[in-house]
Amino acid sequence: MTQPACDQATIDRWAADLFGDGYCVIPDLVPARDIARLDEDLAPDFCFTPFCQGKFYGEKTKRFGRVLARTDHATPLVMHPLVLGVVKRVLDPWCDTIQLNLTQGISIYPGALAQMPHRDQDMWGGPKGKVEYLVNVMWPISRFTRENGATRIWRNSHMARINDNFCEGDEVVPEMAPGSALLFLGSTLHAAGANCSSETRRALVTGYSLGWLKAYENQILAYPPMIARTFDPELAALVGYRQHRPNLGNFDGQCPSVLLGPIPTEPLAAIDALRPDQVAAVDAHAAAQPPTVPVA
Repeated sequence: MTQPACDQATIDRWAADLFGDGYCVIPDLVPARDIARLDEDLAPDFCFTPFCQGKFYGEKTKRFGRVLARTDHATPLVMHPLVLGVVKRVLDPWCDTIQLNLTQGISIYPGALAQMPHRDQDMWGGPKGKVEYLVNVMWPISRFTRENGATRIWRNSHMARINDNFCEGDEVVPEMAPGSALLFLGSTLHAAGANCSSETRRALVTGYSLGWLKAYENQILAYPPMIARTFDPELAALVGYRQHRPNLGNFDGQCPSVLLGPIPTEPLAAIDALRPDQVAAVDAHAAAQPPTVPVA
């Protein structure tokens, strides 16, 4: 099948759908065989990971993170140019850089109850209704159907309508085959469905958030320097090896990408990492200061 284009017009089209309904499904985004290879790599993790504890995660559900360290086949999904293009259209107005919020394998077993409807942005305590904090991407590993617990979405439950009432039974259930992707906003009400089938429903979810937020998954612990050194620089930056201006996430006052090379053995000099408006303000302030005379 022909994969979707990744020009600006295509990005704008899917971003408009995402903004309009709070979600969108991009069909045939990657070849199904790529998802099959991902599934093969993750099969031991899906097998040996214990069931979750707690009714929100789901007691007949398995979840695990650090997916980029478990398989190379997750990287093209995380770094898919169309996905990143749409994500940046949503999040760039509110941050200097985006970050990877999580990668998580999810397996919902027969008999699993429907998850409580929720908005993922509620993990952060900031004001809601204007800023988008997050975009999630659900990649089916097995076919998604209403019967096997496919993700439920409440259309138009995002942004300014977050305080409206949305009832059980009003949701849509996008049914998808492996290779397609469901994108939804952090402000969109959603939940995993009940698995009333005899099959296990598997998926990979990748999430992207504003770079100044504390991520759901501690990326630096998930991908310490010895692992991140094997990543493409853009991926390493996405998992946290870059600063968010002004000076957020630094290591000894420098960009944490310094850890991707030889480990520094000498003290480091702190280096400003400021936005252009802040550079201008600091420069103007410095220029207005009278010269100092050292005291003998």
